Amino acid sequence: MEQKKTILIVEDEKNIVDILRFNLQREGYDTLEAYDGEDGLEKARSGKPDLILLDVMLPRMNGFDVCRALREGGSNVPVVILTAREEETDKVLGLEIGADDYITKPFSMRELIARVGANIRRTAMSAPAARSAAESAMTVAGDLSINTDSHQVFRAGKVIELTQREYELLTFLASHPNKVYARIDLMEQVWNYGYVGDDARTVDVTVRRLREKIEEDPANPRYILTRRGAGYYFSTEA
Repeated sequence: MEQKKTILIVEDEKNIVDILRFNLQREGYDTLEAYDGEDGLEKARSGKPDLILLDVMLPRMNGFDVCRALREGGSNVPVVILTAREEETDKVLGLEIGADDYITKPFSMRELIARVGANIRRTAMSAPAARSAAESAMTVAGDLSINTDSHQVFRAGKVIELTQREYELLTFLASHPNKVYARIDLMEQVWNYGYVGDDARTVDVTVRRLREKIEEDPANPRYILTRRGAGYYFSTEA
């Protein structure tokens, strides 16, 4: 029997926690709860959840600092930021510091459950699986190489630290070289759900972060290029 996945809810409004707990448990998840950032960070480290729902405005330590601390500590647990609808800057900052996704308040429970499921499926799919020797070999373009066995990316032989989402976006594009993908295609293929509202910004921010890490000159990229009006593609002509 498959072990239940555990969701950590970090939210200071008890009524929201109660609603989330009820609906997530009804969907078959176990839950942990924390009502402030410090407790949330402690439970994230000790409870080893499969996903974290993380509010931005929290007592004692805000959600951004919790997410930043987790990423700096090497944790790749999926983090879904809960943010107020009007705070566009919160969404972008959350993605910049390593959150995997965001959902705006007030949210529909159906959408939140779908987002949770998509992020957990994505993590499960990215777990090392049996691959052919050809698939696990180093994939090289210019001085960039990817080892799909160790889930490591190298530039000029030096390891580049990527978030799980950045790694998945890079390997997806690199495995379909020179093919242009629109944002909606990337949301479906890499994020595992269809286009919803302003999700295109999620793709743009992730591409920008990825370029800052793998490109020698992010303003003039040689690997992940933009086809204006069409989307992004991985160039093998570097």
